[in-house]
Amino acid sequence: MHSDDPSVDRFFDHAPAGLYPDDHGLLPADTRRVMVQLLAGPFVDGRRHSKLWPVLMRDEAVIRSRLSELFLELVVDADQQVAFIRQAEIDDLETPILLRRAPLTLIDSVVLLYLRQCLTRADVRGERAVVDAVEIVENASPYQRAASTDHAGFNKKVQASIQKMKKNSILQKIRGAGDRYEISPTLKLLFSADQIAALCRQYEALAGEGEKIYVDAEGAGALGAVGDAENTQNVKIPEYGEDAEDEEDDA
Repeated sequence: MHSDDPSVDRFFDHAPAGLYPDDHGLLPADTRRVMVQLLAGPFVDGRRHSKLWPVLMRDEAVIRSRLSELFLELVVDADQQVAFIRQAEIDDLETPILLRRAPLTLIDSVVLLYLRQCLTRADVRGERAVVDAVEIVENASPYQRAASTDHAGFNKKVQASIQKMKKNSILQKIRGAGDRYEISPTLKLLFSADQIAALCRQYEALAGEGEKIYVDAEGAGALGAVGDAENTQNVKIPEYGEDAEDEEDDA
């Protein structure tokens, strides 16, 4: 087995023996655990997965190689110690899609934008990005005219959006802090600065006029493209099973 990366070749030249009867794999156990966490999603977090992160850094080249065989791309932010996978950009090549995507409503995308802005402000201050549910609801309220005339129903939609962010680990509940959450730094990799600026302009107009909007954000990475039809944004996030809220080092 040979690749364009000598580090990958050296890795397989010293592959361990099988881990169990009839094991045809070449990766060591800890590297396989990293692969499983990436595929199970939503990401590997250096703080929550302190045993997995050093392995990811050590074996990043071979992990990238294996993921590429599944038409997947590894995205890593070494400074924030977060990594996730997304479908590779494959142009016109027809390939199966491994990762499901969850479309976001208008309110979902408004909530995501607010969380991304909070994350940016926290980075400037050198702090963790923490937000509570009340703040999220209050921030979304200017968009009620565009989404619903029913105040109670609108609040219910915002709460449903918060639950969706929790399910995808964009919001991580802080133990013993009521409805306060830490915003995952992964969100910085999903929304670029240019996309934030474009969405801000469009949503400011929406809040002021109460009209539907159409946003074009080509190449939005793991979030997909953005475009409105019937009050539902075609923003997308990878959809995974719910991550344990207080799990810190599971593998």
